[in-house]
Amino acid sequence: MSEVYPYYIEFRHVYKTFDHPVLVDVSFHVRDGETLVIIGRSGVGKSVTLAHIMGFLKPDSGRVIVAHTDITDFSESQLQQIRKRVTMVFQSGALFDSLTVEENILFSLELREDYNRVDKQTIVDGLLDLVGLRHTKHLYPSDLSTGHKRAVAIARALAAQPECILYDEPTTMVDPLMSDQLVDLMLRLKHELHLTSVVVTHDLDLMRRVGDRVVVLYEGRVAYFGPVDELEHCDHPHIREFLAMDRILF
Repeated sequence: MSEVYPYYIEFRHVYKTFDHPVLVDVSFHVRDGETLVIIGRSGVGKSVTLAHIMGFLKPDSGRVIVAHTDITDFSESQLQQIRKRVTMVFQSGALFDSLTVEENILFSLELREDYNRVDKQTIVDGLLDLVGLRHTKHLYPSDLSTGHKRAVAIARALAAQPECILYDEPTTMVDPLMSDQLVDLMLRLKHELHLTSVVVTHDLDLMRRVGDRVVVLYEGRVAYFGPVDELEHCDHPHIREFLAMDRILF
């Protein structure tokens, strides 16, 4: 019988190198129902970390646990089963341009084994109501703003009834009003559906609003891992500089 691990997601001393080291001895964990924020400047390995969680990349060494299961050596068919439980909202939204909003959600819905076609309209309308975008049902992605594309991508992700959602820079290139709506949506999913989530961002305001704990990556290493509200007391020089710059900008 395979071991069941205590944390929903866990990195154990993960290393990954391309033309240079990207992840260096990275360790952290995410509890069920918790929101972990991964923060840091561009190129520090944030998106590479998400790719490891989804199984798109494998570590050079170390172990990756997802959905309480060690997926490090999983085959693609085994990873497909994990991806039914863990889904990702890409920065681009990754919607199918040739499909309407409704059809994009139906595409995800029809992958479910328990899907009942009779209820499809009710489910699609319910998901779009959840993200406040039922009026976009018959539009195409090209008709939507960046923020609306991401909200639709969240609705499509929810159609699969996941246990965990990964968000890649959810508020980047989004106007402040839509950013607030996306944050409110993320919080509702956490509190109403008890979803586990990992949020990659460079936005400290987003971190403070949605995060329980935070991983700060610096030069591929974990500079801080702990509660969001204790980050201000961290004495790592890079984090002090990062926080000071944020105060100047905002």
